[in-house]
Amino acid sequence: MENRLNYADRTLSDFTSAIDEYGWVVYNNVLGADFVDKINEDLIDAYKYRRSIQEKNGISANMGGTLHHLLERENFGLRFLEKMYCNEEIRHFLNGNYILNGMNAVIHAKKEHPYLSNIHRDARTFMKDAKLLIQMIVTLDDFTLLNGATCFLSGSHKTDLKPDEMYFYDHAERAIAPKGSIILFNSNIWHAAGENTTTDVRRALTLGFTPPFFKQQLDYSRFLGYDFVAGLSAELRQVIGYNARVPENLDEYYQPPHLRMYQRDQG
Repeated sequence: MENRLNYADRTLSDFTSAIDEYGWVVYNNVLGADFVDKINEDLIDAYKYRRSIQEKNGISANMGGTLHHLLERENFGLRFLEKMYCNEEIRHFLNGNYILNGMNAVIHAKKEHPYLSNIHRDARTFMKDAKLLIQMIVTLDDFTLLNGATCFLSGSHKTDLKPDEMYFYDHAERAIAPKGSIILFNSNIWHAAGENTTTDVRRALTLGFTPPFFKQQLDYSRFLGYDFVAGLSAELRQVIGYNARVPENLDEYYQPPHLRMYQRDQG
């Protein structure tokens, strides 16, 4: 069984087998070079803005190179979601409709140690058989041994026991992948960003997807604006979270089914 698959030739059976056994899957060469360049260009100003807020609020320590909540009206975010990368796999993993939990990024530089370098899992509550969060990494540069390709401890999504550091690094595999690839992984797996020993940054998008009844890291529907939904496709309305909103007053609550903020097909 292999967990490094060709995106164009992928099958749901291959995904299911790999994600169940290893806890992570790599799809090579998914995004075109021009789109990757556009994302990297957008990250420049996005990082400056978010870093200024981190510093203003006194939380900049250990957060160097981290960018959160990149879904905005004018940047690459909507175009990325429109592509519906790995939609079938995500729907299968989460057993139906899903929403975006967070769209973030990492700019990993030499000798920079953000919290993502710690051995961690992204689901704080371990429920072995409940699949409640699937993560996606989009490689915006080649992921190599030298620039800190992510370390995954294959199979560790099946146990609640956190491995000690020596065992983890003795047994973890590196997510070596070319620029423009996508890595999907079970949120229960233990992983860590590797050490970047080069003079170049290693950039990546990090996204999470959950069933619609989960709270998002940011209220994307309200952030983009409730009026913004009129110009979106049905698929984008679903993924962004417009079909799984919480009413804030009785007028929003007492609505006919097709106008309710939380639609009946959201689980």
